[in-house]
Amino acid sequence: MAQKEASVAELTKNFEDSTAVLLTEYRGLTVAQLKELRNSIRQDAEYAVVKNTLTKIAANNAGITSLDDDLKGPSAIAFVHGDPVAVAKGLRAFAKAHPLLVIKGGFFDGNPLSADEVNKLADLESREVLLAKLAGAMKASLTKAAYVFNALPSKAVRTVDALREKQESAA
Repeated sequence: MAQKEASVAELTKNFEDSTAVLLTEYRGLTVAQLKELRNSIRQDAEYAVVKNTLTKIAANNAGITSLDDDLKGPSAIAFVHGDPVAVAKGLRAFAKAHPLLVIKGGFFDGNPLSADEVNKLADLESREVLLAKLAGAMKASLTKAAYVFNALPSKAVRTVDALREKQESAA
């Protein structure tokens, strides 16, 4: 009993400390394949095979009730501590190579995710790429603004020169 309570406490802490949680079914995968999957997402997540009953209790303790219906069959969870997009991409790529891995859903940013939403998350670009695009757009906007601001005084000078020439030629 004490071991189960310790397991629930550890799972609850994992739920609370994770930026996202992605739930999978691993039925039919070999130990070697599970090890390969763990290694592929190790940088951003911890992948753990879990007992459904203990996981339901731990998730509920952490305030997550949306996973209850998906916790059937052999379940494993990716507790994401890094980039959720990278982990979703890793799981999807592994599931394509090993169709026995089924993505069931997850929980991200306070919201439950369906399997389709996890796949949409995997379609996003990584945080670094999105930040680079944002920085590029901001730089382009600033460059354009600087060009406009530099053009205004020179255009004003040209207009004044043209008016002066017009007055001199009229006189």
